[in-house]
Amino acid sequence: MQGRIHSLESFGTVDGPGTRFVVFVQGCPMRCAYCHNPDTWEMNGGTLMEPAEIIEQYDRNAAFYTNGGGITVTGGEPLMQVDFMIDLFTLAKKKNIHTCIDTSGIAFNPDNAPFLEKLDKLITLTDLVMLDIKHIDPEKHKDLTAQPNDNILKFAAYLDEKNVDMWIRHVIVPGITDDDKYLFDLGYFIGQFRNLKALDALPYHTMGKPKYEKLGMKYKLEGVEPMNKGVLLEKKKVILDGIRKRRAEMETS
Repeated sequence: MQGRIHSLESFGTVDGPGTRFVVFVQGCPMRCAYCHNPDTWEMNGGTLMEPAEIIEQYDRNAAFYTNGGGITVTGGEPLMQVDFMIDLFTLAKKKNIHTCIDTSGIAFNPDNAPFLEKLDKLITLTDLVMLDIKHIDPEKHKDLTAQPNDNILKFAAYLDEKNVDMWIRHVIVPGITDDDKYLFDLGYFIGQFRNLKALDALPYHTMGKPKYEKLGMKYKLEGVEPMNKGVLLEKKKVILDGIRKRRAEMETS
């Protein structure tokens, strides 16, 4: 099964453990206000590639990935191309390559039995899922991404049920996702999951803004300043407080 690929990066250092070969797929239903890859939104764009072509390119630089690295598929939204993902990760596991999906979880639908059957297969081939939770509050999530978050939160529970290692990623945007109540609520929610292995609190930045100008698109967060890294650490502590609170309750219940 061919995949629609936006681009490839041979030396990714922020896309999972170790050094990664990063596959950016094309197509995403989310419209995150701070997205720095709006050129990946179009479902029918990109270049069609066979999974074997991608593995071949990985092999050319295999020496880079011996530090615990592997392949990460990001986007766009990888789970919009689940058949391609199964074929790609099947080839990767034959070579004992560590596999990682960086996803928003928006494609997850517990009522879609055919999709779930495919996802169950993909998950058996997946070593790590990095789940980007954009906002824990349902209405604010819609405002930020133009999509609901109910199935995204259910996807986190699904990963826990399947015992797949999960990293949570959350972008801290001044005035939008930095409210301590919602950060604590996020931590309290993810604190229930035993498969939670890491939390990445990511600082909002404006490096994607030139892409919007080039594409003739309005940048929704015009005037919002990048997140101060000192404040970022304080905000991450609030999420961690929520995690600790949930886990303490679980231990005493």
